[in-house]
Amino acid sequence: MTWHLIRLDLARADAYPDGSHEHCYLLRLPLDDAGLIDQAALHAAPEQATVLRSRPDQPERTGHVGRAGAGWVFSYEPGEGDDEALFHLETHPLREGDFLTLTEASGETLCFEVISSRALADA
Repeated sequence: MTWHLIRLDLARADAYPDGSHEHCYLLRLPLDDAGLIDQAALHAAPEQATVLRSRPDQPERTGHVGRAGAGWVFSYEPGEGDDEALFHLETHPLREGDFLTLTEASGETLCFEVISSRALADA
């Protein structure tokens, strides 16, 4: 298991048919050799699983990646009001070229591409 820094860029959307590098997330998560989240490592250090959300027209937001019921969320503040939902993240590899779908707090569902995933030496 190794902690990784993973970049997700908006893959495509009605307003961005070619995607957007300005709409992105940086995740810090433990991954196994198959690129899947290492559940044991995450359970041992959940505070290290972080997300940074970047949009060109909004301030950056930082939060945590975690479980919520049967799914996963990016959560920026206590409570569920700002949570962004992801499903089946535990069975979805986070390797370059893979795609993830997430539902933003506004209810909009967007597709993001894994642009990079690099091991962190200090984790």
